[in-house]
Amino acid sequence: MKLLLVEDNPAMQTTLQRSFERRGMSVVLCGDGARALDRWRASLPDVVLLDLSLPGLDGLQVLAQARAEGLRTPVLILTARGTVGDRILGLNTGADDYLAKPFDLDELEARVRALARRAGGGEAPAPAFGGLQLDADSGAILREGQPMELTQRETALLRALLVRPGQAVAKEKLLELVFPGDTEVQPEAVEVVAYRLRKKLAACPVQLVTLRGLGYLLKAET
Repeated sequence: MKLLLVEDNPAMQTTLQRSFERRGMSVVLCGDGARALDRWRASLPDVVLLDLSLPGLDGLQVLAQARAEGLRTPVLILTARGTVGDRILGLNTGADDYLAKPFDLDELEARVRALARRAGGGEAPAPAFGGLQLDADSGAILREGQPMELTQRETALLRALLVRPGQAVAKEKLLELVFPGDTEVQPEAVEVVAYRLRKKLAACPVQLVTLRGLGYLLKAET
């Protein structure tokens, strides 16, 4: 699933991007209301997450122009403006859902998936490889239909590789996904998580492969 996040707060951008990417989604970022429509047309997202307080055009102006152009992508408004009047105004302008800040990330994900299901009659199949599958609702990794016993960091690492099977993911990128917001952690910490995860994958028909200088990837056993 592809999301367009229109949000001018860098910290919020980073938090939401990491959260959604750990759940197997891709995120296109935009921090300016004036550029939001161009990103919307170009990226063809499944859901738009739209802040109301934006430089250039505010969120309601962006939404009104998008609907006037015939852009029907589901829109979930994220804003600190939480009054009933603000919600009604947003919904009447063309929004499909509304979530006031601060919000719970799990609730946000559930609302995003619900909007995508209603718009498309379902979602794309969850990432799967070598008998492993990402559960779209819980974010857990399943092996032959059963949840694997993984730590949160092991799950984040495996999820990042599972959505790109056979493709190397750089250690720096994995560091961001496995240790989000932790600026003190060293790159070697990813190696520790990978070592533990590799042991838990020993009975699976996939290998966690280290590519020196490139990162890690999942490879099917032959």
